[in-house]
Amino acid sequence: MTTLGTYADIDVTLDDYVATITIQRPPHNFFDFNLICSIADAFEDLDKNDDCRAIVLTAEGKSFCAGANFGGDDAIDKEDDSKPEENAFRRRSGRLYGEAVRLFKAKKPVVCAVQGAAIGGGLGLALVGDFRVTCPEARFSANFSRLGFHPGFGLTHTLPALIGQQKAHLMFYTGRRIKAEQAIEWGLADIIVPKEELLKTATELAREIAGSAPLAVQSIRETVRQGLGDLVQAATDRELQEQEWLLKTADAKEGIKATAERREPNFAAK
Repeated sequence: MTTLGTYADIDVTLDDYVATITIQRPPHNFFDFNLICSIADAFEDLDKNDDCRAIVLTAEGKSFCAGANFGGDDAIDKEDDSKPEENAFRRRSGRLYGEAVRLFKAKKPVVCAVQGAAIGGGLGLALVGDFRVTCPEARFSANFSRLGFHPGFGLTHTLPALIGQQKAHLMFYTGRRIKAEQAIEWGLADIIVPKEELLKTATELAREIAGSAPLAVQSIRETVRQGLGDLVQAATDRELQEQEWLLKTADAKEGIKATAERREPNFAAK
């Protein structure tokens, strides 16, 4: 096994044509611009590495990724203090979604090993993968409406495309958490195994993919995912526009506060 490069908050190794990218922000692996940028950099570097034919994306800790953390010390916030504060969210999120688009435009097939919660933008990150291997402890949720907010990370395209519009609508409108067994039934995940077998099973799938002709796999993938990066770009443009005004509403403030206080929100349509 070979360790590849130095990336912030992720570990990247390569063994027998399979690269493993491990997110290292336990316990819940909240993401920001810097983390998504690190993963996108690793994806692009692996695209250029002929010894990599497939990627496993996994995470340390309780959650796979419990969503975005915009409250941290993100360098993007400091890039231009002369810009109006009211544009800070658009600048920050726009750059973040640019990195998300880079993930969807990468060339090598990806297997996500989802060992816990994939929530909000974390669900969006899980849908970057071609396949999802999961376990009974995992939960999947597009919880944005419970925050008074709008989905992001391209989910308004990727989730309906994967599980169908009606099931996606149900997840978007209710914010409910989908258990692993139902995720398998809906096609949101592909394989369920005991948690202790999760990474091994995901790696076995990636190694099986790596055993096929790599140029043929990439060619097939490019055909079946044709234009996906552009579709995600269009989705994130719309998502950002809606997120920007919704974030200013009283309902968004209430949703975020209620979530922090672990209580039911009291929305007022304001």
